Amino acid sequence: MFSAAELNGQELIVKSNLENLKMKVGETFKPTSFAENLQGEKTLCQAVIYYNKKGVFSTAKAVTVDRREGTIKANEPGTHEIVALCIGQQGQRLSRTFPVQVDFPKAKEIKITLSSTKVYEGSYVPLDFEVVDEMNFTRKNEFFQLSTASDNIQVDAFNNVKAVSPGKAVLSASFDDISTSVTIDVLKNPIETIELKASLDVARTGDVVNYEAVGYDKEGNALKGIPFSYTFYGKAVDPSNTASGLIMDDGRFVAEVIGDYMITASLGNTSVSRPLKVVGRGVEREVLKVGKGVVTDKHTSDFWVFEGVDGRDYAVTGTWGADGTSFFWDVTDPANIKKIDSVKVDARTVNDVKVSQDGRISVISREGASDRKNGIIIIDVSNPYDVKILSEYTKNLTGGVHNVFIDNDHVYALSGSQKYYIINIEDPKNPVEVGMFEIGKEGQSIHDVWIEDGIAYSSNWRDGVYLVDVGNGIAGGSPSNPVAFANYDYASGAHHATFPFKSKSTGKFFTVLGDEIFPDGVDENNPNITAGFLHFVDFTDLDNPVEVAKYELPGQGSHNYWIEDDILYVAMYGGGVRIVDISGELMGDLYRQGREIGYIMTGSSDAYIPNATMAWGAQLYKGYVFYSDWNSGLGSSKVSELKPDNSKANQYINRTPIVD
Repeated sequence: MFSAAELNGQELIVKSNLENLKMKVGETFKPTSFAENLQGEKTLCQAVIYYNKKGVFSTAKAVTVDRREGTIKANEPGTHEIVALCIGQQGQRLSRTFPVQVDFPKAKEIKITLSSTKVYEGSYVPLDFEVVDEMNFTRKNEFFQLSTASDNIQVDAFNNVKAVSPGKAVLSASFDDISTSVTIDVLKNPIETIELKASLDVARTGDVVNYEAVGYDKEGNALKGIPFSYTFYGKAVDPSNTASGLIMDDGRFVAEVIGDYMITASLGNTSVSRPLKVVGRGVEREVLKVGKGVVTDKHTSDFWVFEGVDGRDYAVTGTWGADGTSFFWDVTDPANIKKIDSVKVDARTVNDVKVSQDGRISVISREGASDRKNGIIIIDVSNPYDVKILSEYTKNLTGGVHNVFIDNDHVYALSGSQKYYIINIEDPKNPVEVGMFEIGKEGQSIHDVWIEDGIAYSSNWRDGVYLVDVGNGIAGGSPSNPVAFANYDYASGAHHATFPFKSKSTGKFFTVLGDEIFPDGVDENNPNITAGFLHFVDFTDLDNPVEVAKYELPGQGSHNYWIEDDILYVAMYGGGVRIVDISGELMGDLYRQGREIGYIMTGSSDAYIPNATMAWGAQLYKGYVFYSDWNSGLGSSKVSELKPDNSKANQYINRTPIVD
């Protein structure tokens, strides 16, 4: 069995017959794995556990694991990841991820469809490809073998098909010994001239400019339904940079870099261009640290700032992987944050803390309780200097409560990361369960729930966000009868938090969906590698949500966040708290568009882990940006009206040379 010294020294690697494994749908395979040192010497594991890596977010069915038999079964084609976890004699753990290729069954049908009803000479033909196999799995846009005997279309080596001249053409395709064909009617280009209209001729980075092309025939008649193509090129002001941006099929364009751009609309060989000057967004501001409440002996988790019944301002913070302590703080003077009381409960982690709208009741979550009851603790905080536990509630919550929310005398408490229960606390000493919500899928999993205007936003990892009526009335729901009415998910399955946001500048309604990813797992004692970003989903049409933009900080992952007055305050773990302008139309990569107002590196030299920023969450409160940091505790900051000061740039130990 491998020793702790070997494991800690990273001298071992997991080896397995999972390496380079290929399977067929329906096939079962029994893996064998062991640990091996750098000299190639094999070391047996006390036990080996296998799991589908996507099961970190929600039990994935593409490849399932039978732990009793020690086998894996392939259920869906594609490339999947199986983790082999080798456990040593003293409980040490060593893992490795193995890609497993599940072959697609033989194709039984292939389809080619035109994604536009009209094809004009000189244009490329918009085609979609689809394969349906013998087990009815469908896959899109596979690489077909294309050919044609027609002389009015051309096919290049990358399957681009160009319409050369008017007339009917037949395009043939083959895949996996299956053939099909499609007839293309190439139309004569009717356009003599094109007019290109624009909503702006001078724009800031991040501004969405709307272009509309209008085509005219020889008689000067405007033509309708023309499928124009939009492209751009540009030159950045900074010679070391490249002009970049995003242009959509409908003519919307957003620039990421200051410079001069040329937007072109074309149909076949007829085109027109229009210049666009792009200037800086100019939103950068100095962000000043104001105060801190350092926690020196344990990790800090979530926090909540609130106004007490006495009119003063307070905060509560949880702790992670420790002894079940929650701290209460007086933050009336954000520059002088004072720890004023604490509560210690039977838990290893108090992951989440919330306070009622009237500032009288706090609810904290419990995970890792010694009696395994977990559940929630209800606390009287009407006097934050002397808080008192009123009751605990554990029914149906013994699997651990990771997140909670309080709304109108009801607590929404996650249960075992699978569902949430709704508990009436009108009498906080005698809480009563009144409802429950789950999505009802095999392997369902949930990380967070947030309530606003009678709608619960349920963050369900792989299954995305569910909008649930718990009193809004849009779907006839209530706390005792929660009713889901909308949903959106995305490919990574890493959806861990949701913040609803109605843009003041555009009136559009968004759900901002946050990832949480630790590629190398969580290290309690050292800086961590994180990944993931925020997805901006336009939910203005509840039946047709559309993901339109993202905020991604290179090299850092997202956690909790707050939005107010078209400004985003997001904790990006090792990247600190970032403050981002999200006003106006949103499209593309917001980080690259110069929308960042400023940032706060939330670490502290006197922290539990010194000088190791690990921002957990952010909250705007009475003009101050409060935050919690996993390694340092609670802090406050202020966005000033001043532009950032660069006087210290390139100074040696911050000493400015004085020259007479």
